[in-house]
Amino acid sequence: MKTLNRRDFLRSSGAAAVFAATPGLAYSQVIGSGGTFDDYRALVCVFMFGGNDSFNMLVPNSNAEYGVYAASRQNLAIAQGDLLPINPPGQGGVIYGVHPSMSGFQNLFESGSAAIVTNVGPLIEPTTKDAFFNGTATLPPQLFSHNDQQDQWASLRGNVPSKTGWAGRMADLIRSGVTEQQMATNASLFGTNLMQSADETVAYVMGPGGPLQFEGFSLDPNNILFQQREAFRRIVDAQYDTVYERGFADVQRRAIDAADTVTAAIDAAPIINAPFPQSQLGTQLRTVARLIAVRDQLDMKRQIFFVAAGGFDSHDDQNINQPGLLADISDAIAAFHAATVELGVDDGVTTFTQSDFGRTLTSNGDGTDHAWGGNQLVVGGAVAGRQLYGNYPLLDIGGDEDVGGGRMIPSTSADQYAATLAKWFGIPDLDLDIVAPNLSNFAQRDLGFMIS
Repeated sequence: MKTLNRRDFLRSSGAAAVFAATPGLAYSQVIGSGGTFDDYRALVCVFMFGGNDSFNMLVPNSNAEYGVYAASRQNLAIAQGDLLPINPPGQGGVIYGVHPSMSGFQNLFESGSAAIVTNVGPLIEPTTKDAFFNGTATLPPQLFSHNDQQDQWASLRGNVPSKTGWAGRMADLIRSGVTEQQMATNASLFGTNLMQSADETVAYVMGPGGPLQFEGFSLDPNNILFQQREAFRRIVDAQYDTVYERGFADVQRRAIDAADTVTAAIDAAPIINAPFPQSQLGTQLRTVARLIAVRDQLDMKRQIFFVAAGGFDSHDDQNINQPGLLADISDAIAAFHAATVELGVDDGVTTFTQSDFGRTLTSNGDGTDHAWGGNQLVVGGAVAGRQLYGNYPLLDIGGDEDVGGGRMIPSTSADQYAATLAKWFGIPDLDLDIVAPNLSNFAQRDLGFMIS
């Protein structure tokens, strides 16, 4: 086998080595000097890829409103008697229920640990049906497109291209207050994402179960791959002549250090007894809980986690697939909240959902098509719970909010939603417009679902 010297190795590693070093890039975020936070707060985004049919997740259960819903939803309507009742006050006599697969979330809501933000979605400015059809509304581009609307939720860019996301901009804003953190503010357990992209900080990307080690290495001293790891360490720790070689070696070194630090911390995390489901989302949230458990060891004060589940693009077989999908969301979030209670940090951890868009109220036969506004869940000890926030629309085809086939115009913007979370996280009001660039177009900057 040919032996590479250090210069040959660095030159030949190429893009594969850069990709392998991605976790280390996050660890090397540039942080300035300044004040520090004296408490711990974390945001956990649960993204439902594909577009969740959230008007079957939260359903009006009073007879008149349910009748309109059932007529619009046709063969996709949830039977009224199967809905799990929730009792938010101040709904003008309208009562609601959640999908029968969501008993875990129902319990959180009724106990005051969860809220629902209704009919929320990407907007640049408040929009009416008339303005939509007569062309006077300023709209986000490519409505009803998966990739474009995922990017809208992530960046809040409106119609101006953006390479940064709102969580990334938050990390940049607070970087001077988290100088002691041994892990990046942003961490993803579901690959790289636009929401956590930033100008000055970089998200730490790991696998569902924790940091991804370099392929071909081992942490076991008795394994021959451990010797390869040590040889690689000697290569990157050497001195190099050019700034490019030094920079590349530094990236590799930080990648190893970051993976080692976080892996060791997770391995030392206490046992968590919460009953996480055996699913990809359950695994991701269990790992997030373990990372939160070692927050003090890693000197963490502020963290934003990104986790996700797929399968929500329900063009077909919606009544077959949606119960399992929503059960996983409900059970995983309920278990995660139970874990934060077990760790004594539930007041400092807020979980929230996002999805590409809502679905059409009308059926295409046995599924739905891409729409716009939808309902999102917020869970945590600091949530002003057992409430619906925003304006839940009358679910009638051709109504004031319907722009075709039961595509609801959002009454609350994704900017308002993100800004409310950002304010609780510690972003000053004056900086909320950096996080949410279209926020100034809306009268209400804080939706009120978080307790400061």
